[in-house]
Amino acid sequence: MKILAFAGSNSKKSINKELLNYALKQLNNAEIDLVDINDYEMPIYSIDRQIENGFPKEAEDFYKKVENADGIVVSLAEHNGNFSVALKNILDWVSRIDMSFLKEKKILLLSTSPGSYGGGNVMEVATKYFSMFAGGEIIASSTFPFFNDNFQNGEITNEELKATILEKIEIFQDALSK
Repeated sequence: MKILAFAGSNSKKSINKELLNYALKQLNNAEIDLVDINDYEMPIYSIDRQIENGFPKEAEDFYKKVENADGIVVSLAEHNGNFSVALKNILDWVSRIDMSFLKEKKILLLSTSPGSYGGGNVMEVATKYFSMFAGGEIIASSTFPFFNDNFQNGEITNEELKATILEKIEIFQDALSK
C-alpha cells in the first residue's frame, strides 16, 4: 500500500502534524510518503496565471504524488472554519489539472484543534470537497477536540479519543487491504 500523508497546515509547530504522525505510526505494511505542504508553495491560483504561465511545477509534483498513492491520510488545520490558505491554494491548482484528482483514492480525514469542536468546521468542508468535488472515497474521519489536553509527548492520553482514532485508522487500513 502506498499512502500519501500530509497535514493541512503550514505551521512549523502544527498540532495537526503531531496527530498525523501519531496516526501514521499505527499503520502496518504501508509505504508512506509524508509530505510537508510548505514544499508546495505557489503563487495564489488565478485563471490568468494559469493561462499565462501554465501549471507550477509544485502543482504537477503534488498531483503526481496523489496519482501514485493508493490511499491518503490528511490531518486538517482549521482557519476561520475552512482549509488553511496554504492547503486551499494547492487544492485549487491541482484541481485545475484534474478536477477529480482524488478519484479511486481512499481517504482518512483527521482534524484537531485546541478547542471543543476539534476542527469540526473544516471537517464538514473537507468531507464535501474531497468526496463530491475531487472524487475521493472517504473511508473514515475523526475530529480530535482539546488537543493540548488530550495529547502529550506523541501519545493520545484520553482513552476514549484514542480508541476512536485507532478504530478509524483500522477501518482505513482494512479498506486499503481489499
